Amino acid sequence: MEKELLLITPPFTQLNTPYPATTYIKGFLNTKGIGSFQIDLGIEVILQLFSKDSFTEIFDFAFKNNQITSQNAQRIYSLKNAYLQPLNDIIAFLQGKKPSFARQIVSNNFLPQASRFEQLDDLDWAFGSMGMQDKAKHLATLYLEDLSDFIIECIDPNFGFSRYAERLGMSANSFDEIYANLQENTTYIDGIALTILKEKLEKVKPKLVCFSVPFPGNLYSAFRCAQFIKTNYPNIKIAMGGGFPNTELRSVSDVRVFEFFDFITLDDGELPIELLHAHLINPESKEFKRTFLLEAGKVVYKNTTTKPEYKQNQVGTPDYSDLQLENYISVIEIANPMHSLWSDGRWNKLTMAHGCYWGKCTFCDISLDYIKIYEPVAAKLLVDRMEQLITQTNETGFHFVDEAAPPSLMKALALEIIKRKLTVTWWTNIRFEKNFTQDLCLLLKASGCIAVSGGLEVASNRLLKLIDKGVTVQQVAQVTRNFTEANIMVHAYLMYGYPTQTVNETIDSLEMVRQLFEVGILQSGFWHQFALTAHSPVGLKPEDYNIIPHQEEIKFANNDIQFTDTTGIDHNLFSFGLKKSLFNYMHGIGFDLPLQEWFDFDIPETTIHPDFIYDSLEVATNFNIKPSAKIVWLGTEPLVNAYSKTKKGQTKQVLELTFHSTTETFSVPLDKDHGEWFLDQLEDLSPKNDALKSFSQLKTDFEKHFENFELFWFSKSINTLRENGLLIL
Repeated sequence: MEKELLLITPPFTQLNTPYPATTYIKGFLNTKGIGSFQIDLGIEVILQLFSKDSFTEIFDFAFKNNQITSQNAQRIYSLKNAYLQPLNDIIAFLQGKKPSFARQIVSNNFLPQASRFEQLDDLDWAFGSMGMQDKAKHLATLYLEDLSDFIIECIDPNFGFSRYAERLGMSANSFDEIYANLQENTTYIDGIALTILKEKLEKVKPKLVCFSVPFPGNLYSAFRCAQFIKTNYPNIKIAMGGGFPNTELRSVSDVRVFEFFDFITLDDGELPIELLHAHLINPESKEFKRTFLLEAGKVVYKNTTTKPEYKQNQVGTPDYSDLQLENYISVIEIANPMHSLWSDGRWNKLTMAHGCYWGKCTFCDISLDYIKIYEPVAAKLLVDRMEQLITQTNETGFHFVDEAAPPSLMKALALEIIKRKLTVTWWTNIRFEKNFTQDLCLLLKASGCIAVSGGLEVASNRLLKLIDKGVTVQQVAQVTRNFTEANIMVHAYLMYGYPTQTVNETIDSLEMVRQLFEVGILQSGFWHQFALTAHSPVGLKPEDYNIIPHQEEIKFANNDIQFTDTTGIDHNLFSFGLKKSLFNYMHGIGFDLPLQEWFDFDIPETTIHPDFIYDSLEVATNFNIKPSAKIVWLGTEPLVNAYSKTKKGQTKQVLELTFHSTTETFSVPLDKDHGEWFLDQLEDLSPKNDALKSFSQLKTDFEKHFENFELFWFSKSINTLRENGLLIL
């Protein structure tokens, strides 16, 4: 089964679903007739590592080499038989292959428990009385994390489930430390990875191996694998691309890097890889796109081709073939409802739009092409790709991995999904902008949207303006309310330590977050500390934000920059209190506690009014409807009953329209003439129509027959329909 290219995601990314980069590249290569094979080396290593055979070896090795020193490791070792016996079954359960095993896992004292179980939450709160499968997944995850702790202490300190030797890739201005590590003996985990890699190389016999390195936690393994290929298969060429080089290696100059890799490509990989393939087939072809290579002993950057970049409608559908989709494992690490989406369940990954339609946030790498160049995909093509992926993977769950999905495209996507009667489940990242109206959120829900995540960042209007986020806290409150009322879960990214942020603004931001949770319009959140990156507006002009960057000579990675905040505030101090309070708010508790309770040092009083968020939601109904707004009816066809109604000697003919929704039945009475006109319109208002009627078209049509459309449209009957699926978009 020889293929010209082998595409590899090195250990480790996610356990529950493949990282999508290689699937995108393979889908593109298919359109060019270039044969490729892809592997997620991470999941294959994890499955071999967390097996009864491997852990028997690990326990024996640790004991013979006197590595078991802490009380926690001693406890795990003394319970080794209790850990070994269920291990293969636990993995099978987390792969979805033994669902009945959940009953055994949740029974008292079935799994051995070491330090990870000390943080055990109130499981009844987290999973309810019905969530046995999720509760069992959480317990099984803690059990695996106990074993992971044993590996870290006794076998390999660099291990982590979704990263490996991450510290080596973080802010590695110099290549020295990684290079030194690569001169040392391979680790136990390296050994597993390289054995699997050897099998794949013998099977595929590639001319070019392409490593996709999305994160710092994949970097060391990519170099270790490349080193193995160079030593044992010197004729194979090796390339690296992906998120890490795209952001960190734009200034690489250390020639030692090219002892391991022949090429490093930046940004979108389609054209660079196509040209590398052409170069290998015909070395006379020396066209390159955004590619570093070694020439006359120096690192050079080649961007010589005149071929245009591929448009999003030309890159093909991601291809998941070759990947062991049935072997991924779903874990639930913490009882955060949004985090479980990242780690639980298999998701097909797609992108609605390349880049970010906003592209202004000052902390973001907006100078780089992957954000700067915005190009949406047509909704029809997106849903075509969804249908292809469902056929290929048998999965109907989709994670759209956009920087920020545009509301207009989400609307078109939702209408197309409903039109094709697809049953899918999907979620994505958004900006909390005003276009997410109540009706749009209801449409998104009807199409299968279950969750959105978005950057609230700093819940302070002054700082949101400085960030150029384009939203206000009041607007965020109204949008999160719209999603929540449509039963779409909302997760907020939260930031502290932004340049010029005062202590009072941090506390005020926490108070805003407290209120958002208290009124029930935010279900999940995560605080992270501001990090300065080289390619963001703050990194490019630090003097505008009153910070002093610590400049170092860059020979390898350049993205995260250490800096001094001239305010002199130590933002690290707030980390624990912010995270602890958020954890409680997500549990629905602690709202009545003073903010001071979360911190072990004095903080100022908040300046935010205790009803600020509540008041932000008390906005007057806007009766102005854009003439171009589309009118959509998501409900069923009604049962019609005609009757006469006499009042004060006047007899009126009435049509009663009875509608059945999935959960209830409701009726609306209309004058007979109005009712017959409205019944005629329902067909035109169905999402199955390509050309939906606009509000002005509906009004014009009504006024051909009757007077006073506004009186009809704002009547009690139409309001009832508006609450039950008659949408203005």
